[in-house]
Amino acid sequence: MADPIIAKRFESLVLPHMNSAFNVARWLTHNDQDAQDVVQEAYLRAFRYFGGFRGEDARAWLLSIVRNTFYTWHQQNRGHAANTTEFEEDLHSFETDRAGQDDSPEATLIRSQSRKRVHNALRSLSLEYREVVVLRELEELSYKEIAVIVGIPMGTVMSRLGRGRQQLATLLAPTDEGA
Repeated sequence: MADPIIAKRFESLVLPHMNSAFNVARWLTHNDQDAQDVVQEAYLRAFRYFGGFRGEDARAWLLSIVRNTFYTWHQQNRGHAANTTEFEEDLHSFETDRAGQDDSPEATLIRSQSRKRVHNALRSLSLEYREVVVLRELEELSYKEIAVIVGIPMGTVMSRLGRGRQQLATLLAPTDEGA
């Protein structure tokens, strides 16, 4: 049975970061069900080893466990991953502040197509670039936190982030199809 003090501390420090954990797992796996599996396993691992947690940043510690759990899952499920349903951002996006936005069907379609285009561009990045872009731009982590999570020097984080952003800009650049 778990120590109630450790369980309470885990609940207050780690549980609040479940949305971040799921978001990172979802971007890595491209599938809600697989992301849920990865997060569940990551939380089990985090709870199992929480007694030894001495850090100050529970979120970074948890996201590091999520990342490592994903890589373990990915190695074990390579064949399975080809048969999974792709994550659809349009179907699962969070409601955003829409004050002042045009709610016409045309505007809704344009927003939907833009989200899908960004999602596809991000998905096409290599895993090493995608994970740092997601951690920085979507989870708003510092370079230092990303370096700890990914286990690379801060300079490598900046380099990967720069290259990932550059690839995204190229992928999202307007095309001449309309001309």
